[in-house]
Amino acid sequence: MKPAPFFHPAFRGKFGVARRDISPPSGIYSRNWGAAKTDIATSLHRPLTVTALIIQEEAGGDPLALIALDLGWWRSAEEETLLGNAVMTCGIKPGRYMLALSHTHSGPVFCRGESEKPGGELIDSYLRHLENQLREVTAEALQTVQPGLLEVATGKCGLASNRDLPDPDKDRLIVGWNPDLPADDTLLVGRVSDEAGNCLATIANYACHPTILAWENTSISPDFIGAMREVIETETTAPCLFLQAASGELSPRHQYVGDPKIADRAGRCLGHAVLGIFYEMLLPGDELAYEGPLESGASLAIWSARQRTTIPNSISARDLPIEHPLKEGFPSLEELQEQFASCTDRVLGERLQRRLLHRKALGDSTSTTRVHHLWRVGEILLISIPDEAYSEMQMELRRTAGKFPILLATVTNGSRGYLSPHHSYKADSYAAGQSPYAAGCFEKTLSSLQSEIKKLS
Repeated sequence: MKPAPFFHPAFRGKFGVARRDISPPSGIYSRNWGAAKTDIATSLHRPLTVTALIIQEEAGGDPLALIALDLGWWRSAEEETLLGNAVMTCGIKPGRYMLALSHTHSGPVFCRGESEKPGGELIDSYLRHLENQLREVTAEALQTVQPGLLEVATGKCGLASNRDLPDPDKDRLIVGWNPDLPADDTLLVGRVSDEAGNCLATIANYACHPTILAWENTSISPDFIGAMREVIETETTAPCLFLQAASGELSPRHQYVGDPKIADRAGRCLGHAVLGIFYEMLLPGDELAYEGPLESGASLAIWSARQRTTIPNSISARDLPIEHPLKEGFPSLEELQEQFASCTDRVLGERLQRRLLHRKALGDSTSTTRVHHLWRVGEILLISIPDEAYSEMQMELRRTAGKFPILLATVTNGSRGYLSPHHSYKADSYAAGQSPYAAGCFEKTLSSLQSEIKKLS
């Protein structure tokens, strides 16, 4: 049987891209580590950015807005609503935007609930700055839409490692490199090209916690993502959007340092892996077709490049609300407020503060509904998960999707905690302890997403 042509899954439509700088003001509250000795950053390692990519059908219609931000994590419902509304004021409809945070652990706090902290007086103005920048970047991206092509290729990068390490001294898992377990090394690269074949933007979708710079670091930083972008954008001359995939138990082997050079080395590792995939891709719109054998010194199989005659050009988008029960006995707001008020330990206080903010967002209910977005863009699936999922999530979803590549973005449009499998709860992991969700929410989310993927693909 004659081999089928080879091509990259694609979507033909309209695209617009824009970027803004969202670096915070000097002195803003930026304490993201319980072990940190300082509350505010003293310098800027690399700029933080927001990059918007508009995706639209050729005939027009309601656009999609994929927006990547160099920010850590959502701490309350207020900023989720505020920043989401900023995008919708530009004409983007609910369910058709993804605000995907890179999850850097060296970024500013942008939650008004932390305003009483040192440097917290700058949070309100910074949040309003984020709101304005989101409006501007979305509006500009909408204004620049032009015909083009999105194609996705899949490869690998070895930066990520498993970070669920059995504690040698206690019956628990601690957060750091476990050399005995493998890590998902899948790297997806999206390439957006205009009609002339010029690169308009790239997408790097990889699962790895940006936790290289830790409590000894005193700089605002996108962590490894900054150097990754520099490598890619220097070569392609086009903006790169980073989407943090399901990295619940994944991080670099060498992390928790104060030296930004270590983060930059990791970023270059990932950036060059992206470029390796980028340059292995066929020219925009091409496919390889088998023509037959040619007799030479050996019998040669001839594959020739040619333009694909038909590339899908339709978009479908749907929301998937999933109700998560909370852990039995998860403390009430009043209980957490009492614990926090009487706490004198700086590290424990940081943990309690985070749990307190989550409880405020969750309210008094014993369950919460999280909304996931599923977009089918031609032959490509884009899926957002608001929380931090373990990598098993993306691996199983890819198996379900088959030939359709999945660009998966976590910590997107909001976050309350980790989605980790049953075995994580049994092993007393940090992820299971931090999460307000009861055991089984990971499996419920996976099953629900798999059902929706089967409908889309």
